[in-house]
Amino acid sequence: MSGARKKAPAKHVQYAALPYRRRSDNRTQVMLVTARESGRWVIPKGWPKKKTTPAGTAACEALEEAGVVGTVGRSSIGSYSIRKRLKSGAVVSCVVRVFPLKVTRQQKSWPERGERDIQWFSRAKAAKIVRERALAEIILNLPKAK
Repeated sequence: MSGARKKAPAKHVQYAALPYRRRSDNRTQVMLVTARESGRWVIPKGWPKKKTTPAGTAACEALEEAGVVGTVGRSSIGSYSIRKRLKSGAVVSCVVRVFPLKVTRQQKSWPERGERDIQWFSRAKAAKIVRERALAEIILNLPKAK
């Protein structure tokens, strides 16, 4: 037997925004969007963009998928793993790094309007309806909006 080992498949990385706001009663809410194919609740995320920081990519995805603009945190507040189906049909393991996005406004139109539903939820409700346990923990541990 040779000493060669099979390499573990390389993990792909996506960057995501966790849009949040503080209501007038000081409660923090987070925005979720529906995935285009499955319709399940997720956060805006996408592949790295050339000449754009991970946080900048997350902010771009929030604008494209949910029409929200705001201040994105420079540091990731956590990550979770997903299985992602590529356009080729292949399924790959992905690590999604999450960046907080304090929403200051929502555009009247955006690239994926009409392709997804968007909704604001309490942190507890959002954590219950997302499928990924690690994402639920990130949502629950989101620092209170300032």
